[in-house]
Amino acid sequence: MLPYATVQEAEAALGRSLTTAETLWFNYSATKSDYFLYCHNIVFLFLIFSVFPFYYLFLEFFFKKSVGPYKIQPKVNLSFSDTLRCYKSVMRMFFLVVGPLQLVSFPSVKFIGVRTSLPLPSLWEIILQLGVYFIVEDYTNYWIHRFLHCKWGYEKIHKVHHEYTAPIGFAAPYAHWAEILILGIPSFLGPAMVPGHMITFWLWIVLRQIEAIETHSG
Repeated sequence: MLPYATVQEAEAALGRSLTTAETLWFNYSATKSDYFLYCHNIVFLFLIFSVFPFYYLFLEFFFKKSVGPYKIQPKVNLSFSDTLRCYKSVMRMFFLVVGPLQLVSFPSVKFIGVRTSLPLPSLWEIILQLGVYFIVEDYTNYWIHRFLHCKWGYEKIHKVHHEYTAPIGFAAPYAHWAEILILGIPSFLGPAMVPGHMITFWLWIVLRQIEAIETHSG
């Protein structure tokens, strides 16, 4: 929650007029708690994994001749019932694991210094921080993924993720609950190392999940 009652108070504290983006942020967030703003990520996750994979399904079903040659496994096609089963499983995992984890993890976000205050970060600051987040996540995810492909990790945890041998976008988070928790660490490390604004954190969550869907689209 912002410590200013009016735009004028915010401008006096900053010593300048608010930008258009800052005015929009003030009007939206001034009376909302930081916890409420953080919990937007839950909504983003459900929306992204409910809507974005349809783009790839649309391409596959309606432009099969055009995109078919570019499929990794062009001769394998999942039925609609298999796709629906995958989606239901992912949503169930979100309700039982991801959502509750988001609700209780807010103290860690406050501890590392993710802020909701004014001024808003510049575009370059957002881009540079997101770049760090992607590099850190990619590196740490690689090594965790390698661990999950060792005999114990695969048999006990990771084999669930590979039930879909010809993956689709919906299958990106289709995994054992333990894998969901473990792979949350790489996503959190970047913001922990280079904490930024809540808007940057939102963008990171959204872009990371879109990337996961894209890489699993086949």
